[in-house]
Amino acid sequence: MPSHESKNCPRCQVNFECKTGTITECQCSNVFLTESERNYVSELYDDCLCVDCLMELQTEFSILNHDRKIQQFLQH
Repeated sequence: MPSHESKNCPRCQVNFECKTGTITECQCSNVFLTESERNYVSELYDDCLCVDCLMELQTEFSILNHDRKIQQFLQH
């Protein structure tokens, strides 16, 4: 029997259903994160997040990464 669990997002506190037993049907499978993005999220949170927060953190990572590259460019 698939394992489904009701969770609260640790970032925004929204309730969502985590479907670890059928991961292809889980809400998080709709967000495609690079390895760097996954590492960024896992440094901040130890548990599942809702789709909205995953997408917001993906954007946040992109902005931080872009800013970092600009700073490196300006220092050369």
